[in-house]
Amino acid sequence: MKRMLKGFTLVEIMIVVAIIAILAAVAIPNFIKYRRSSQATACVSNLKQIQTAKEQCLMAGDTAFAKLYGATGYIKVTPTCPAGGAYTTGDSTTDPTCSYSDTDANDTSTWHSLNRVATGT
Repeated sequence: MKRMLKGFTLVEIMIVVAIIAILAAVAIPNFIKYRRSSQATACVSNLKQIQTAKEQCLMAGDTAFAKLYGATGYIKVTPTCPAGGAYTTGDSTTDPTCSYSDTDANDTSTWHSLNRVATGT
């Protein structure tokens, strides 16, 4: 009487591993790209929040932005860049900036800036 052994052969396991490797090679670069893009979007949102708080400070007559952050400020918790950049508030005539602004000149979806484009005139 012949006994049947159950299990997978080495070739079958190698094929499954190869398919998983191909899927990972395609998925990981896209995941990294989408992660960088979402970090930039969150950073721009934080910069807009800082800009709005600066405008509120200026309307209240506070040109030093002393009440920008804190429990009694316009922004309760100081925002942080999700990618690890540092925010610079600037003065009353400049927009807030992130230290990661325009780090990848070819991919505008990863820019950490308000992107106020000058008309060139």
